[in-house]
Amino acid sequence: MSKCRTTIGQLRHSCFGFSVKTPKPNLTVHHTRIPLSTSPPPPSSYQMGNILLMAYLTKTLSESGTRNLDPDSIPLSDSLVLQILRKNSLDTSKKMDFFKWCSLRNNFKHSVSTYSQMFVTLCRSGYLEEVPNLLNSMKNDGVVVGSETFKFLLDAFIRLGKFDAALDILDHMEELGTNPNPHMYDSIIVALAKKNQVGLALSILLKLLEASGGNKGNALGVSLPGSIACNALLVALRKGDMKVEFKTVFDRLREKEGFELNTWGYNICIHAFGCWGDLTTSLRLFKEMKEKSSASGSFDPDLCTYNSMIHVLCLVGKVKDAVIVYEELKLSGHEPDAFTYRILIQGCCKSYQMDDATKIFSEMQYNGFLPNTVVYNSLLDGMFKARKVMEACQLFEKMVQDGVRASCWTYNILIDGLCKNGRAEAGYNLFCDLKKKGQFVDAVTYSIVVLLLCREGHLEEALHVVEEMEERGFVVDLITITSLLIAFHKQGRWDFTERLMKLVRDGNLVPNVLKWKADMEASLKDPQSRREDYTPLFPSKGGLQKIMSLISSPNSGSDDGATKDEKSSAADIDQWSSSPYMDHLANQAKSTDLSSQLYSLVRGQRVRDKGADSFDIDMVNTFLSVFLAKGKLSLACKLFEIFTDMGVDPVSYTYNSIMSSFVKKGYFNKAWDVFNEMGEKVCPADIGTYNVVIQGLGKMGRADLASSVLDNLMKQGGYIDIVMYNTLINALGKAGRIDEANKLFEHMKSNGLNPDVVTYNTMIEVHSKAGQLKDAYKFLKMMLDAGCLPNHVTDTTLDFLAKEIEKLRYQKASIMRQKDDSP
Repeated sequence: MSKCRTTIGQLRHSCFGFSVKTPKPNLTVHHTRIPLSTSPPPPSSYQMGNILLMAYLTKTLSESGTRNLDPDSIPLSDSLVLQILRKNSLDTSKKMDFFKWCSLRNNFKHSVSTYSQMFVTLCRSGYLEEVPNLLNSMKNDGVVVGSETFKFLLDAFIRLGKFDAALDILDHMEELGTNPNPHMYDSIIVALAKKNQVGLALSILLKLLEASGGNKGNALGVSLPGSIACNALLVALRKGDMKVEFKTVFDRLREKEGFELNTWGYNICIHAFGCWGDLTTSLRLFKEMKEKSSASGSFDPDLCTYNSMIHVLCLVGKVKDAVIVYEELKLSGHEPDAFTYRILIQGCCKSYQMDDATKIFSEMQYNGFLPNTVVYNSLLDGMFKARKVMEACQLFEKMVQDGVRASCWTYNILIDGLCKNGRAEAGYNLFCDLKKKGQFVDAVTYSIVVLLLCREGHLEEALHVVEEMEERGFVVDLITITSLLIAFHKQGRWDFTERLMKLVRDGNLVPNVLKWKADMEASLKDPQSRREDYTPLFPSKGGLQKIMSLISSPNSGSDDGATKDEKSSAADIDQWSSSPYMDHLANQAKSTDLSSQLYSLVRGQRVRDKGADSFDIDMVNTFLSVFLAKGKLSLACKLFEIFTDMGVDPVSYTYNSIMSSFVKKGYFNKAWDVFNEMGEKVCPADIGTYNVVIQGLGKMGRADLASSVLDNLMKQGGYIDIVMYNTLINALGKAGRIDEANKLFEHMKSNGLNPDVVTYNTMIEVHSKAGQLKDAYKFLKMMLDAGCLPNHVTDTTLDFLAKEIEKLRYQKASIMRQKDDSP
């Protein structure tokens, strides 16, 4: 006991600064005088009453709400209401009831503090549906909360995706005359961007950037927008395909001294510029991220960055580079995810690199990722285009066995692939089976079958399918209409258009098409409105000698220059880098202009859109196809002139169609003139353009130049499809370069593409004409072993082969007779 007393005395001395003698053992501690300031003062009667009132209100509200509260006996005050609203033990609904109960008292009016606290309470507990009523109540009371409270409300609604309500908050702020603080603009921009009011969000951001000057903030207190707001706006601009506005925001942000893109912002910009074909900017941004990462430890490229770069490389046709970056990704400390595998498989399938696609598909499964329907659809589509019919059917069986649900698109790929690979009967039977089951059939399925019937000349059956299509409630789109119109024209059955009008329920589609046709025919009958200066439709800008310079990169330079760039790039690469190949590509981007995409992985289509809004250029392409198929070049050129004079911009399909017809007619110089104009107005070229060029060079006997064109295509990251292989093999064979044709045939198979009937017919023909009959027979046997069905061209080719064999036998027999007759 004495020991405790001594300790207390020492503590007093150290705490209060005066000496206290150690009491004798026979003395007690309570005899020592203690200053009054050392003990807390007793609570006043007012404080005690307030504590008891708080306890009473809390208990009453939690048990029975406001119905047992006596308004005459409870003295309300602002501090009392705030204390109740801040009680964590009280439910939000009880707080709201108490808030409303207080509002009904005659002698009490809520203050800014109580409204602000109530707003915070509602947002934190998720009672956002009560906010509009509370805002109206605040407006009626003539009270205005501060901008920080409004920002809290905006952030709460935006986090839950309620952008309409967030914009309503802005309306209330405007009515109440509240000026947003600088930080609130971030929430406003995010809300507007995600609500698709991009124009308004863009104008606010640009005004903030202008007001902020070049520093983080200025004397007026206007600060730079935050990274979240800028990223949200950049995403909205990218989705809206607003390239010019995106680049404006990007450039303005880069000019600001106090602003830096974060990793998310870099990923957005890499993806956006890549989608618009600006590979240079995407690579430079990746390089910039790496440099900042090594300098500050932040901005390190993540998995999303690598996925964006792989996606960009696939979009611009550099799929082989994308595969190398994928291999590099696995060594950089990141693990590929499902999106990585999906974009790579899609890119490989679109570029006919089926071996790589199959390998990546196997790796995806080995690493525990289950391929979804999109991945299987990409592989199925690629296999059918690569003429791997058996492999495609086996893959579909595996898809069913693995429990992956097939979609309408899956069956559309199957039906279309079977029809285009000589299995039209199987495709049509599958269509009929699906109809009986009443599932997996949509408007696209019917359109595929209508196109098949039109191609085979069965117009009655095609119209019957259209009628059935309407009965099932599917919309007959422009693609189906144009397929029928081309078939009607080819067979001279324009009387069928009246039947088509009766079948299609859409009251605008067919009449608009027929009106378009009537106006077009009337324009063609008018005197040709040649331009005043009588300039040619496709001005000549150089002949065949310039074809290579047109296809080559404009800044490619000499081979020596390219070698120097490669050496300098190799010297700049950090050998310890986690992404040496990406660094190499980025260094190349510094010395090579890749901003203009020279080659497109997507092939141009005759009809791209649906509905009446796409009549102009799509219908021009449709009727151009009709006239060009009939060999009416003058009519096709006049139609082209009429619509270009009207301001309709041609697309790559338009130029490819005209070029192809000129080449088939032997007008090679005109074809090059079309190619010149296409290079100026439509960029980039697609696989169809290169097919036409190689076909023309082959017909001119310039197989050497055709091979050079192919080399340039491959350097640009292009691919070779079945048509190009067949065209080039035919050109090489007719030029007597049989060995090169054989190598190209083997290259085709090693690349994962199965030869089709045209390939085998070409190989049999060129070997037969070259006198290599054994090799011709070898390709015939190879064709039969592969299960490739012969066609009428095969019969003609085999007749020629039989005659050559018979001629050879006759020559051998004559030689033998001469030997026997000799003495």
